[in-house]
Amino acid sequence: MTRTPLRPLARILEARRRGENPDAIERENLRIRHEQLRDRARMRAESRLLVLGAVFFLAFLTIGVRMGVIAQSSPEEPRAQAGGASIVASRADIVDRRGRILATNMETHSLYAHPHQMVEPVRAAKELAAIFPDLDEERMVKDFTDPKRKFLWVRKKISPEQMQLVHDIGEPGLLFGPREMRLYPNGTLAAHVLGGSSFGREGVDSAEVIGTAGIERFFDEPLRDPAREGAPLELSLDLSVQAATERVLQSGMMLMNAKGAASVLMDVDTGEVIAIASLPDFDPNDRPRPPTKGRPSDSPLFNRAVQGVYELGSTFKIFAAAQAMDMGLVTPQTVIDTSPPFSVSGFRIGEFDGHNYGKQTVEGIIVNSSNRGTGKLALAIGPQRQQEFLRSMGFFDATGLEIVEAQGGKPLVPSRWTDLSTVTISYGHGLSASPLHLATGYATIANGGHLVKPTLLKQAAPVQGPRVMSEATAAAARSMLRKVVTEGTASFGEVPGYKVGGKTGTADKPKENGGGYYEDKVITTFATMFPADDPRYVLVVTLDEPVETSGPKPRRTAGWTAVPVAAEMIGRIAPLLGLRPEYDLPEVAQLTMVRAEGE
Repeated sequence: MTRTPLRPLARILEARRRGENPDAIERENLRIRHEQLRDRARMRAESRLLVLGAVFFLAFLTIGVRMGVIAQSSPEEPRAQAGGASIVASRADIVDRRGRILATNMETHSLYAHPHQMVEPVRAAKELAAIFPDLDEERMVKDFTDPKRKFLWVRKKISPEQMQLVHDIGEPGLLFGPREMRLYPNGTLAAHVLGGSSFGREGVDSAEVIGTAGIERFFDEPLRDPAREGAPLELSLDLSVQAATERVLQSGMMLMNAKGAASVLMDVDTGEVIAIASLPDFDPNDRPRPPTKGRPSDSPLFNRAVQGVYELGSTFKIFAAAQAMDMGLVTPQTVIDTSPPFSVSGFRIGEFDGHNYGKQTVEGIIVNSSNRGTGKLALAIGPQRQQEFLRSMGFFDATGLEIVEAQGGKPLVPSRWTDLSTVTISYGHGLSASPLHLATGYATIANGGHLVKPTLLKQAAPVQGPRVMSEATAAAARSMLRKVVTEGTASFGEVPGYKVGGKTGTADKPKENGGGYYEDKVITTFATMFPADDPRYVLVVTLDEPVETSGPKPRRTAGWTAVPVAAEMIGRIAPLLGLRPEYDLPEVAQLTMVRAEGE
């Protein structure tokens, strides 16, 4: 800054020359300098006031905005902060083939306590015991008054109503933590497929949901994978068909006085399982604990459709006939003498109720369900080739269905495959398999001879597996199965509007200790395909210890028990599957048009 002198020499000399007082010049410059200093000080003060005002304005604006946000938010209880890795609580939905929800997530809360913050722990324990009758009041009093306890879980999940009741207690030491829980909105529907879930790692403000059984456990990691971005897992199940299947199966099991029941509905071209049921069942929202004693099959958790391996009786006979035809050993019209006696390795092979069917065609053997006829076909095939054929049909391995329980459903095959084993297995004794294995085998016949892999995932297109029999053989087998319904042991299986083909199977139930078979307990099965002339679906229905009591004496065969249940089921689900009924209408006589007078 340039400073002006108070007595500039030039002006002083000029003033003296004119006779003026030089001191006036100094006073004038001093006045100007003071005014400049005063102006600069005023400007500096005004700038500081402006900055200070802006700071106060921004501070009050921030406080006001924050107060507005808090005023509009929901009140929350204070949460304890836990260290460690974050818990991924999100889990993808599970939907049926039409996108309908089978499993989803629901926001809920947990209840925990900080005993050191409690004001009235005894009263709190009493109030909580009234809200949650399963809690021990004395135990809670002991925990709440323990000076060493800093944290205590009360309930891992509570309903909104229970949360409000706890909130009304007014105890500051009772706190809530938000979390997600798995919800199965359809209750017991498809329970054995879904399985269930539980909590893994837990914190007060989140919990990890993990699968414990069924498809929830099989696809546990993909369902929890954030990379899926919440994309639902699409199953092959049809919710409407599943509901109808379970309803009919439940009614049939009660009507036939059965101990348990199972059914499998499969698309013959894709292997998609459209409906699968096992009774008794459970609610995956409140999954029971696994049994610690007794037989696993007595528990509702036991999946009879995939875990239950049974001797499936005469339903196996069509496989022996199909293999013999495919090998060129016989044709459907080849005649075989089924008259007694017929013994293998010293064991006499008999027929149901002591029947003697005499000479029968191969087709007649299947229609009449002859043990001797099927056994002779099996001997012509031979043990080694029979094993190879059944292995190619999947009867030696677990099905690989996408639920963890299916891994335990491996068929039971003889350790020594003798001629006797060959004969008995041909009519369904000596080899135990699950209803799902049987459905897969019948799907191979239904689709023209290609093996299918059963799956619970929705498929975009048919999946053609390896060919295990020729198209001609499969067509001949389908024709035989149709005649079983129209002329043979499955006469109750006819469904108006829908042509049905299938085979019955009644097998004595083995005793648990391995000491032979029960005389009055059986496993009955009806394996069927529809429409019979161009099959699209295979249905297997199995009943455990059924007894039909409408007649003068108890009847336990599949024709009286499993077949009517399957027929009722087809009548219910076929329209849901989009199959139009076709009726054989009588021919209409030629009409003659008559014109009335006056027209």
